[in-house]
Amino acid sequence: MARRKKNKLFTEIEVTDAGAKGKAVAKSPDGRVIFIDNAVPGDVADVQTTRKRRSYYQGTAVEFHKLSDKRTEPVCQHFGTCGGCKWQNMDYKFQLEYKQQEVKNNLRRLGKIELPEITPILGSEEIYFYRNKMEFSFSDSRWLTQNEIQSGENIENRNALGFHIPGMWDKILDIKKCHLQADPSNAIRNFVKEFATENSLEFFNTRNQEGLLRTLMIRTTSTGEIMVLVQFFEDDKEKRELLLNAVAERFPEITSLQYVVNNKANDTIYDQEVICFKGRDHIFEEMEGLKFKINAKSFYQTNSDQAYNLYKIAREYADLKGDELVYDLYTGTGTIAQFVAKNAKKVIGVEAVPEAIKDAKENAERNNIDNTEFYVGDMRKVFTESFIAQHGHPDVIITDPPRDGMHKDVVAQIIGILPQRIVYVSCNSATQARDLALLDEHYKVTKVQAVDMFPQTHHVENVVCLEKR
Repeated sequence: MARRKKNKLFTEIEVTDAGAKGKAVAKSPDGRVIFIDNAVPGDVADVQTTRKRRSYYQGTAVEFHKLSDKRTEPVCQHFGTCGGCKWQNMDYKFQLEYKQQEVKNNLRRLGKIELPEITPILGSEEIYFYRNKMEFSFSDSRWLTQNEIQSGENIENRNALGFHIPGMWDKILDIKKCHLQADPSNAIRNFVKEFATENSLEFFNTRNQEGLLRTLMIRTTSTGEIMVLVQFFEDDKEKRELLLNAVAERFPEITSLQYVVNNKANDTIYDQEVICFKGRDHIFEEMEGLKFKINAKSFYQTNSDQAYNLYKIAREYADLKGDELVYDLYTGTGTIAQFVAKNAKKVIGVEAVPEAIKDAKENAERNNIDNTEFYVGDMRKVFTESFIAQHGHPDVIITDPPRDGMHKDVVAQIIGILPQRIVYVSCNSATQARDLALLDEHYKVTKVQAVDMFPQTHHVENVVCLEKR
């Protein structure tokens, strides 16, 4: 049997950049790139490699010789174990610089297209407590820290309500305080865990597929409305009502208290019946006087304040005069479509999720918007020549696809009809760059604006305006 090669220790390695998935970047003595989990550009450290590939290593800094001036003190006690806020140790102004650089690099290197002067990234006013939706998982065998393991103590209470350890599907880190969602999110989560533990309600065991409590979702809005959804694995009416009544009594401000009984292998709720226990089965978000209904399965941008800024940029780039037919591809619940409708003659929204289109239609009716139409179906199958012949040739297309970008057939259809202007909103500038390269023969990129929706992480949204050549 071949002897397994040991991982290497590289000494006094200078970290030079921040790269894919939020990892720091350095060069090893043999010329390979090193992706480091726990460093900041400007650090000098000894790095223990954990994986070797043909062109790169993965590693962890084990001793620091010099700390970067880009560093800041993390505010969260769970930083470094929880994988949610990988950049919390980097000053926010530098986070923005690296996000902007990532967008530029992707568009130039992957797209290989001519770019205008790129507008500086729009940072978030709130860099903590900005999310309007959080999902937590229950576990009866929580993740133990190194100190707990080395102590040799017999830890009887292993219950956890928190986040998955990165890369470990069955390990949950118990969260005391999360800095991503504003109050009363932490209070609700901590109360649910404490009450469930005190009343011997069984926390889920993923490996054995047993236990009562599975997940907890909390949604909030800028108008102060709150949705709480508890997902149960077992259908135990007595225990379920014991917990839900306690939550309702302790937090009377909850607008929508709901539950799901889900005994299938995975915990996604999109194919499950959601039952309203108390209050409404939805909450409302508002934006420029428009009200958007959000139910348990609805997609809505998770940073409400920055979503407003993102939509304003998209509307500005669309440059509507009032007589245009607009297609809003991947419309979701129709938020962008309704946001721009007052500036257009008509807006046609297309989306693959039936529940989202149902919400879009209800929202348009509620907002007294009568110049929008919404259609459901797979984008590449719906957005066809016959669809365009039926609904009209668009003057402007707004597209906001998922991380994978637009299907090549959708891009081909856009090229086939050549609208005057395209506004491309993306949560992944790499796939956006790929699509822009396909459009480059017919369209020129005239504006680029990155928007930071997710402070303390490497994620960034980007809006591009394309004009027909």
